[in-house]
Formats: sequence, structure tokens, C-alpha cells
Amino acid sequence: MLKDSHVFSGFSSNDIPKAKEFYGKTLGLDVTEDNGMLTLKLAGGSNVLIYPKADHQPASYTTLNFEVSDVDAAVEELTRAGVSFEHYDDPAGPTTDGKGIMRDAGPPIAWFKDPAGNILSVIQTA
Repeated sequence: MLKDSHVFSGFSSNDIPKAKEFYGKTLGLDVTEDNGMLTLKLAGGSNVLIYPKADHQPASYTTLNFEVSDVDAAVEELTRAGVSFEHYDDPAGPTTDGKGIMRDAGPPIAWFKDPAGNILSVIQTA
């Protein structure tokens, strides 16, 4: 029934203006606003909907992964833009280096949060 349907993902924010500033200006994504909701127009034709929710609770998982060819360069550029990266030192979970990059399991990845506390990442795929 849904096999041929266009699919997009979505998640909530408790502050749409802050989200628009962050995704549009800080991250440099193409963002549109309609009916109080944001649409992120991503590479490859994908869209993500960000909708307002007064009782928003940040996702405890990674909501968006941005593929990059050089995670170190991406972290440096985003840090200059004001993004703070998460640092983890948990024997039961990921461990990150001083830059916030996990290098010891899987591809290099660094996590950061949007203004609503949702977790995002840059992940090296090349």
C-alpha cells in the first residue's frame, strides 16, 4: 500500500524560530517555513519536517546523521560556527576524543545538539 509513497521524517522542537536560525544559518541548510513548521530540504531530495510541540522532549537518539568526507574538518567548521560537540566517556557506550569525535568503533562520528536538545551527528563515510 505505501511502497510507492514519498517518505519524509520529522521531529519536534519547542522553539521554531531558534530551530530555523540554527538549521538555516548555523548549519547552512535550505529551510522553509509554512504553517508554523519547518522543512529542511536536504541533499539528494530528502526533506525533514520540524514541527512545534510545547511539551517537547529531546530525542534520546540521533535524529539526523550528516555524511561528510572528513569528520575532523566538519567538526572544526561547525565549531567555528558556534556548534558545541558532545563528549562521551562511558565504558558501556561511545567514547569521544578531545574534539568530540568517536574513533574507536565504526566510522568516525561526532554528535551535537540542536537548540531543542535533539541529537545530530556528522559521520565520515568516505
